[in-house]
Amino acid sequence: MQISLTFLGTGTSVGVPTVGCDCLTCTSDDPKDSRFRASLLLEWEGATVVIDTTPEFRLQMLREKVKKLDAVLFTHNHADHIHGLDDVRPFCCHGQKHIPLYGAPHTMDYIREHYDYIWNAPQQGGGLPKVDIVYAEAPFQIADVRFTPLPAMHGRVPVYGYRFGDCAYLTDVSHIPEESMKRLYGLNTLILDAVRYAPHTTHYNVEQAIAVAETIGARETWFTHMNHDICHARFAAECPPAMSPAWDGLKMLVTA
Repeated sequence: MQISLTFLGTGTSVGVPTVGCDCLTCTSDDPKDSRFRASLLLEWEGATVVIDTTPEFRLQMLREKVKKLDAVLFTHNHADHIHGLDDVRPFCCHGQKHIPLYGAPHTMDYIREHYDYIWNAPQQGGGLPKVDIVYAEAPFQIADVRFTPLPAMHGRVPVYGYRFGDCAYLTDVSHIPEESMKRLYGLNTLILDAVRYAPHTTHYNVEQAIAVAETIGARETWFTHMNHDICHARFAAECPPAMSPAWDGLKMLVTA
């Protein structure tokens, strides 16, 4: 089975262009230097899944003309990955069943508390997302596709990556434990955090991301969650063979 994969966003927590900045990347006329917050769309016969609901979630869904949503997977609970959750509401209309939200227990507990009004509405009237919390502590199935959570670290914060078929997605990571690394061998497609050139306390920088990608040895690696220090054309020219920065709207097929 093939999954159509679309990069909804490839930027960091403040996006690119960054507010108030006039650097070369923020003022670039290359559309690949314009980045929404990082998230991913997966579509295959029978299901449509999003990984993370960014603050641009509504705009991302409109841009890609998404008509239905069957599930959301969360990597962690930071604002740039969850603050579009309320905009799943249109997908809950017209009799659609509740949308399951998958993630690590601590992530989902935070979302339940942060969006308490969804489950404990203070008044009647107005729309509410129809969603269900699912603790994803083990591999799980959505339609015909199996997803394997990949625990990793984002500085001191535990996060999830996900493997599905021959593809894995790991954004906002600074360390991948050995148990998760073992699940990453044999990939065709790796999508990995590469925040900037300089060292960073909670993300892989470019040098670290390339080294990790070389260790994993996927047939192709695409870098995401890039800030405005990274100019797409320059980074693309510098990448080793079979590695490249992704860009918003990039589409590809992967095998489940």
